[in-house]
Amino acid sequence: MKRIQFVTALMVFILAWSAVSHAQDFAHIEALLERIEQKSSFENTDFSALVNMIVEDPEKGIEKIVIRQFSRNNGEKFLLLIQEPVANKGQGYLRDGDSLWMYDPSSRKFAHTSLKENFQDSDARNSDFVVESYATSYEIEGYEEGKLGNFAVYVVSLAAQSDNASVPYSKVWITKDTELVLKVEEYSLNRRLMRTNLYPKYAKVGDNLIPVQMIFIDELVEGQKTQMSLSELSTNEIPDHVFTKAYVERVNR
Repeated sequence: MKRIQFVTALMVFILAWSAVSHAQDFAHIEALLERIEQKSSFENTDFSALVNMIVEDPEKGIEKIVIRQFSRNNGEKFLLLIQEPVANKGQGYLRDGDSLWMYDPSSRKFAHTSLKENFQDSDARNSDFVVESYATSYEIEGYEEGKLGNFAVYVVSLAAQSDNASVPYSKVWITKDTELVLKVEEYSLNRRLMRTNLYPKYAKVGDNLIPVQMIFIDELVEGQKTQMSLSELSTNEIPDHVFTKAYVERVNR
């Protein structure tokens, strides 16, 4: 009887120690995700850029889209104004908190849309224009150490715990030395791989370090992908009126 009690107590101790060890490991990764978010977020400054997108579709061919981006409070407010192609010039995407509208200059009307919708039929989503909050929108399912090319990385598996999460499940490759996200795999509710994101180039903007080259690969349609590059990066203050419907309408007149 005493032997059974001893074995039971030992098993409880091992399980408890394992739980503590995992919690400590996850705390290290949670802190890493928080640092990444802090380095890439613009909490106290505005941000603007010129965005060039190359959309490759095996049926439609290659299309170039040029966007002027204005952002505030980590994208809680943003305005995207399409400059090219000419047929789409003047279309705008205006976000204010939980509300996101798309403006069509031909009808002069605003229509509600979502951050989770694809941007202009590309493989980029509206949410790709804001900072992804891995630290607060996801919980850690597990992680392992590995290699991505020549880089030593943490490979972190995440599950959405907030409606603000872009996708139900993600797997993120983070460099161990510089703490940069190099690759993300996005999965559906049934854990089917939907999209692979690559971040090969970063740039320092003020106190922040952000990706300025991104590649979004559609894993359901072979040969379909979107490349996005940022230039003319600025943290100059943006007038309040830029983040209004009236401004979007006015610049299209």
